Amino acid sequence: MEISPKENAQYFSNNTILPVDRSSFKSESSASKEKQSCCGGIKIFLGALSFVYFAKALSGSYLKSTITQIERRFDIPSSLVGVIDGSFEIGNLLTIILVSYFGAKLHRPRIIGAGCLIMSAGTFLIAMPQFFMGRYRYERFPSTMNSTVSISPCLQDKSQTPLSALEKFQAKINAGCEKEAGSSMWIYVLLGNLLRGIGETPIQPLGITYIDDYAIEEDAALYIGCVQTLAIIGPIFGFLLGSLCAKLYVDIGFVDLDSLTITHKDVQWVGAWWLGYLIAGAISVVAGIPFWFLPKHLPKPEGRKDSSTSSEQSKFITEDNKEQHTSYQQQVKIGEMAKDFLPSLKNLFGNPVYILYLCASILHFNSLIGMVTYKPKYIEQQYGQTSSKTNFVIGLINIPAVAFGIFSGGLIMKKFRISVLGAAKLSLGSSFFGYLLLLSLFAMGCENSDVAGLTVSYHGTKQMSGYEQGLFSDCNSDCMCSQNDWDPICGENGITYVSACLAGCQASNGSGKNTVFFNCSCVGILESPSRSSSAVMGPCQKGNECPKMFLYFLVTSVITSYTLSVGGTPGYMLLLRCIKPHLKSFALGIYTLAVRVLAGIPAPVYFGVAIDTTCLKWGSKRCGGRGACRLYHSSTLRYMYLGLTLVLGTMSIFFSIAVLWVLRKRSAPQNETLSANGERGTCVTNSRKDNFFNSDHLIQTTYWPEKETRL
Repeated sequence: MEISPKENAQYFSNNTILPVDRSSFKSESSASKEKQSCCGGIKIFLGALSFVYFAKALSGSYLKSTITQIERRFDIPSSLVGVIDGSFEIGNLLTIILVSYFGAKLHRPRIIGAGCLIMSAGTFLIAMPQFFMGRYRYERFPSTMNSTVSISPCLQDKSQTPLSALEKFQAKINAGCEKEAGSSMWIYVLLGNLLRGIGETPIQPLGITYIDDYAIEEDAALYIGCVQTLAIIGPIFGFLLGSLCAKLYVDIGFVDLDSLTITHKDVQWVGAWWLGYLIAGAISVVAGIPFWFLPKHLPKPEGRKDSSTSSEQSKFITEDNKEQHTSYQQQVKIGEMAKDFLPSLKNLFGNPVYILYLCASILHFNSLIGMVTYKPKYIEQQYGQTSSKTNFVIGLINIPAVAFGIFSGGLIMKKFRISVLGAAKLSLGSSFFGYLLLLSLFAMGCENSDVAGLTVSYHGTKQMSGYEQGLFSDCNSDCMCSQNDWDPICGENGITYVSACLAGCQASNGSGKNTVFFNCSCVGILESPSRSSSAVMGPCQKGNECPKMFLYFLVTSVITSYTLSVGGTPGYMLLLRCIKPHLKSFALGIYTLAVRVLAGIPAPVYFGVAIDTTCLKWGSKRCGGRGACRLYHSSTLRYMYLGLTLVLGTMSIFFSIAVLWVLRKRSAPQNETLSANGERGTCVTNSRKDNFFNSDHLIQTTYWPEKETRL
């Protein structure tokens, strides 16, 4: 039954409140009509909210997929990319308390619609630098360009290089240096992500509570579960979109692709990162339109008009301020709402279960957000995979495992009628076994690529001395080389050389990607005199064992993702059932705020700083200064990335144990009291049949910041 928004608003405004003393005289037909209209209104809101969740999840996951692309395009280190990623959480920080507290008492659908417009504006702003910066320039020696002049890579004497060609090459460098100010355009990416965070703020706290307030009790769980489960489709499409855009060159449509000297497998390749943001921004605009036509209130279903706190929920809520349970008037002044702010905040922080669970979640999300943010980079550097393949694998394999885990957690809660105490146990067990599986990933890594002067010496032995000091050797001492260049070539001996000059190559043939170098003195050290010492463009592939290790990593990663996700729904239910009903929206806002400030903002930054310490070869900017990292130490990167994740996760488990201990301590004496009175025996925690969560939240899948990319 399709009902226009105008008709919905007119009908709902006339039927919001029904007198109790006349309810018994309603006919069956009028009751059926009201139920049908109510369901129609809430289903329209449900469809709109599901699409918004899809839109925000798509743009958020797409940002994760472009982390390495942004790093290379703006020539910035991982730590600065972490600041850009954390700016989303800063945007939430600026508005989350006001939106979650005051927004719950105002026109919630329209606030969500306004948030969508702000979110789309931020997404468009992220893509804007592409249209104001110059064309992307990667490091390449002039001999590899499409030129009629043949220049020896090893410049033993400047006189052997035609003066016009050398001057032309230097002029290009100087021209690029004048436009170096364009590299500061990453600030617009940061500001755009900040706006995304502001716009996304009202969607979760206001949207979920709107459904919880106006849905039929037995349908609320299904509705919220559908919203959260459908939100998983967003990251799948986000990473698949990232995979597609990573294959397209950054300046596609503006340059001749045949003239490129690198492929999408090259470490300097930058895909069309900006294209996905334009698509994501357009989707956010469309997603926000329906909310401007939805009513402020819907008629509450008959069975929920006088609903009170569930017996199990009241068991864990202190009964001290019962007068706060009275419902608010529809028309509430801002001043009256502000007067209740501090008492509500004090009430929340006086709840030990809420505080302990909040601490556990902060540590847990520090672990997960840092891991998820740099997972594409880790796969690319550890296993030698391209950005396109990495995003494809994450979107098509990891994220469905997360979705299945979330749904499984809700299903377990419903089937076995798990209590609050059981939910705490399930959440703890999920984290424990998930991090235990994560421990096995330490054994699934690849060895360092053999790079002369960095990981191995020019004689093929393992490099033990300082990194960049080892780039020069007797075989290239006669060449005029720079240690700042990164233009790797692969020698016949299977060793990668930082540049053709450092490989001592005397001649080259061909142009662009098909360039072949000959008479490379450093390559010839390990070759027999009868063989020619040649090399080709691009780095050598990783060892033969690496593809096998990558397969093991994928399988273990999928199982770990599923295991960690199973505990999400029980943990969320634990949070909802241990706070007072009228504080639900506010409590979720404070929870989200704390996670944003103490996990979402700092985690990408210090994870990025830790990853930067494992860099072996930094790129250089045209006007001097350090650029993006070109090569990481594989073993150190693995221990740093996984170790930091595991330490934070282990610390969160201890707080989860404390939550379980408090719940046990609080439920034990109340069980004795309830059993003695005989009136509320249904609240006994150990009873499996009579003591379980209300059905309005049983299959509800959980929300957490950037949950959609929890891998």
